[in-house]
Amino acid sequence: MTENNPAPHSTTPARRAAVIVNPAKSVGPALQGAIFRLCETQGWAEPLWLETTVEDPGAGQARQALEQGVDVVIAAGGDGTVRSVAEVLAGTGTPMGLVPLGTGNLLARNLGVDIADPVSACFDVLNGSDKSIDVVKATFDRSGDEQVFLVMAGLGYDAAIMADTVDVLKDRMGWLAYVEAGIRKLPGKPVKARISVDGGEPVRRRIRSVMVGNCGRIMGGIEIFPDAKVDDGVLDLLILSPRGRLGWLGVIAGIFGRNKEETESVDYFQGKSAEITLEHEQEFQLDGDHLGTGKHLTVTVEPDALKIRMAGV
Repeated sequence: MTENNPAPHSTTPARRAAVIVNPAKSVGPALQGAIFRLCETQGWAEPLWLETTVEDPGAGQARQALEQGVDVVIAAGGDGTVRSVAEVLAGTGTPMGLVPLGTGNLLARNLGVDIADPVSACFDVLNGSDKSIDVVKATFDRSGDEQVFLVMAGLGYDAAIMADTVDVLKDRMGWLAYVEAGIRKLPGKPVKARISVDGGEPVRRRIRSVMVGNCGRIMGGIEIFPDAKVDDGVLDLLILSPRGRLGWLGVIAGIFGRNKEETESVDYFQGKSAEITLEHEQEFQLDGDHLGTGKHLTVTVEPDALKIRMAGV
């Protein structure tokens, strides 16, 4: 080979991932080392490693990753980390990967992502393809400050469980810690509510909880919205209105029974938007993050707004 004919070489830069990791959920330096080695063996550049903080649980890190022009942003943490990262990535075209490290990992479970082995989940991201999913924009108390969720919004009983789950029990028991909180929160008073779907005539109920789902499966593998799909462009609403001493039995029958229409304790609706107005303030949560109390919630689905990089698409 002569000087005038140098050996060919690739000019294509290696792909690069950003890993946004919640250090409170991480197993420590061992995970970082394993992911760095994995990127190397799969032909990717050394990843951009960004840790979340209490003050910034993922949004600032996601913006930094976009500024660096990475090929995929991996959210390594629980549902809160995933939601914070997705809030920035939605609508940008840059895909998000999931490395589940939390207790619930609800989006990962609904998408069939490996929740048992973080390194395996990361391998699937690096070698996967893109799937577009819906995100839902939520506004509390007419604030004008939109937030997004990917799995579920809840107000009332559902959100009170999230607010009162003991962190120590979550670490020891996993999702069963939410069951413990749910039992403690069963006693309580209903609140008058108006629920309007797609701008239609409001439904009036005395509710204990309203849940808005973007996908169907919650803690313990329970399929609370059997018809929900994360990419159908539709929201699913579940209204819980237990009546009397045995009202919660009606709720159980309405959620788990075959004849869901036979109980007055549960209502299901579908639509592209919803507005919920309460007589008194109730607890609110998005994807398991307790956000305080309020009396008004609007939600609107944004179809195919977020790309997920995953295996088996």
